[in-house]
Amino acid sequence: MDSSEGSYQPNSDGVPIDLFVSKKKPHLKFTDSCSNLVFSVHRPSGSDFEHHHPPPKRLLSDSSGNSLIFISHNQKASWEGFRKDSNDPMFRVERTTNTLTRLEFQVFLKSGNKNSDFKMRGSPFYRSCTIYKGDSIVAQTSLMYKLGIQKVLVPRNRFRLTIFPGYADHAFIVALTVIFFYGRKLWI
Repeated sequence: MDSSEGSYQPNSDGVPIDLFVSKKKPHLKFTDSCSNLVFSVHRPSGSDFEHHHPPPKRLLSDSSGNSLIFISHNQKASWEGFRKDSNDPMFRVERTTNTLTRLEFQVFLKSGNKNSDFKMRGSPFYRSCTIYKGDSIVAQTSLMYKLGIQKVLVPRNRFRLTIFPGYADHAFIVALTVIFFYGRKLWI
């Protein structure tokens, strides 16, 4: 979603975008391939969310520190995302499957919408999450590997998020990724 228009705009350049996710206390950081900060996620301070109920658990900000999306955890398996100056949720996420090796979520863009607009599926242990719109893959996470003779994994607190062409609102995709991994041991 373009934050100024509130609607989904196709990514016209047709090139996938890689963000590199890492956790460094107290922030979760999303950087580009040159290690430039693109997004950060942290616990909001009291002044950040005075008008939100329930209070948000996480705040997604851009590289300049501007608040983009507040993420509230409503119930055991339900989340909502809000723009900075709004009490109306821009999206709602419900967990539908939670096993040791698999998580699945449905994402609803309008508060009264009964049909899922997006779905997320994957395994937090393997840092794998695939975000779908219909049958199309919108974004996907994966562990990173070092190339060369030793081919070892990069530490598990660092992985890649690839956003495929089709949606220009990268903040929305990042917020969904944060929700997918929320509460995972050694993670968010």
